[in-house]
Amino acid sequence: MSPTQHRPVLVVDFGAQYAQLIARRVREANVYSEIVPHSMSAADMLAKDPAGVILSGGPSSVYADGAPSIDPALFEAGVPVMGICYGFQAMAQAMGGTVAQTGLREYGRTQATVSEPGTALAGSPGVQEVWMSHGDSVQSAPEGFTVLATTEGAPVAAFENLEARMCGVQWHPEVKHSPLGQAAIENFLYNVAGIQPDWTSANVIDEQVERIRAQVGSARVICGLSGGVDSAVAAAIVQKAVGDQLTCVFVDHGLLREGEAEQVERDYVAATGVRLVVADERERFLEALDGVTDPETKRKIIGREFIRAFEAAERDIVAAAPEGEPVRFLVQGTLYPDVVESGGGEGAANIKSHHNVGGLPEDLEFELVEPLRTLFKDEVRAVGAELGLPEDMVWRQPFPGPGLGIRIIGAVTEERLEILRRADAIARDELTKAGLDRDIWQCPVVLLADVRSVGVQGDGRTYGHPVVLRPVSSEDAMTADWTRVPYETLAHISNRITNEVAEVNRVVLDVTSKPPGTIEWE
Repeated sequence: MSPTQHRPVLVVDFGAQYAQLIARRVREANVYSEIVPHSMSAADMLAKDPAGVILSGGPSSVYADGAPSIDPALFEAGVPVMGICYGFQAMAQAMGGTVAQTGLREYGRTQATVSEPGTALAGSPGVQEVWMSHGDSVQSAPEGFTVLATTEGAPVAAFENLEARMCGVQWHPEVKHSPLGQAAIENFLYNVAGIQPDWTSANVIDEQVERIRAQVGSARVICGLSGGVDSAVAAAIVQKAVGDQLTCVFVDHGLLREGEAEQVERDYVAATGVRLVVADERERFLEALDGVTDPETKRKIIGREFIRAFEAAERDIVAAAPEGEPVRFLVQGTLYPDVVESGGGEGAANIKSHHNVGGLPEDLEFELVEPLRTLFKDEVRAVGAELGLPEDMVWRQPFPGPGLGIRIIGAVTEERLEILRRADAIARDELTKAGLDRDIWQCPVVLLADVRSVGVQGDGRTYGHPVVLRPVSSEDAMTADWTRVPYETLAHISNRITNEVAEVNRVVLDVTSKPPGTIEWE
């Protein structure tokens, strides 16, 4: 989304683990949001012309030495402000309220007594369940603020000043454990700040198309398609903007799951009309991976070979370009979490050592086109659906760049890839039949190729391979929990794999959260 056309709600990050979640909740209310650090000056925040500001939680005490604070000038600028947890306390202190320790810390589920719902808590019952995480509390509200709620450990748990268009809550409305939390956020956005909920996937596309046309002009553009949703949606937006000026390169490294290469070559082209160059490099990758078992070495080999294949395709595209139509731009599927976590957010000029297309080399000089850099994954899916991409591609589970190469524990061979493809296809088919595709973030299927398991099949003793099912639920892959897939579905998956994939005689379930385990095994 281009912030020049939608004034952002700024989420000021005080070091809370939930700053991204607050930004997501604002966007779920169809309002554009951006995350900024608490160290940003009020002048720089105001330069972004925000429609509102939300101060996030954080781990500090507002009166501790070196505690992060907010520039008081922000509260004098007439911008609507909402404080959450630490942000609530920092707001209260900056405006003349008092914050102190009561000796009653509150963590987890807490009952809040709502004495006066006002506007910020409109629709709230007299008592509501909220999710707390604080040791300090606001003892008295700033002058002009009305106290809306209290808890046992917080004499002032919520307040508002409608004349100043400000409000705040001590609890975390952004988490699902606060059932009425989204309503509180929307009350601030719609009724306190007066923001119209008009940020949608349709106008994301319109604004990005306009921006890309202005950026690219008549130059040619290339994009590396991986088969994943990010690169697919990014390319589709650019295709809508500049048409045949875009050429997509699909490097088929032979490490994709069943049907995915065909999906890119057939269904994606049919849906978008994109000009596609397919580089069949399956033999190159298998030869390079021959006998390699170390996971990190596999990753490096796959990344290196991808670079070589992409470079070769890029040279061919440049050579074939009509005179006067230089290939100047490269499309990247960078998402907003990538930008936030790398400390960026203000744009990038050249590719240099960017990671999203397999770690392309520094001498491959292109200007970046990043139409998704302000979007979260769920927003990317919504945009993809709006663009008419195949549903299987839009809702494709996240898939690692090295593909099945890191889901085979042991050396990668064509035979082992085929075993894993068949087992993975069965697992995906049964999860789809059970209606679980959108409940599971992803379900890696891992082949323990260097392990043999004793089994009995057809009255005979077997020594087959085990496979591991790794179903996980997550919002952003930073943390994850294993998904409680119904036993009946697990039984169907296990029975089909052991019956239909002769080389596999045992199916096991990974029930480890992240942390301590990662989502992928290698």
